[in-house]
Amino acid sequence: MPEPLPRTTTAAEDYLERIASLIKTKGYARVVDIAAELKISQASVTTMVQRLDADGLVKYEKYRGMVLTRAGEFVAARIAHRHELLTQLLRFFELPEDVIFRDVEGMEHHISGETLEALERLTKHLEAHPEIVAELRK
Repeated sequence: MPEPLPRTTTAAEDYLERIASLIKTKGYARVVDIAAELKISQASVTTMVQRLDADGLVKYEKYRGMVLTRAGEFVAARIAHRHELLTQLLRFFELPEDVIFRDVEGMEHHISGETLEALERLTKHLEAHPEIVAELRK
């Protein structure tokens, strides 16, 4: 039986999301890059990255950077999925992108698994029935 994933905080999820994004775009993630993207101090990033390492979500080597563990990759993928799903759903309503971004950032960490599944079913239904989307936009 696989080991259960550690519970993650909103801040930890933001870091994992950022680390995964950096690794995807640059091939690596360093404390300095995360600090620049999140607009916070390198010391704060180091503290969180050390905690993520202790939780088994990243492997961190001082001065070298970090990689996601299998558990970290799973959590980061789950976060990315939530983010994409909520973004996709809100785009049906033709909201401005800055509003969608701000709202998704606020919602993505506070939505239950059950609600996320329901929104996923709704999104798939709306994709399959563009006439409903057209009606919503009137």
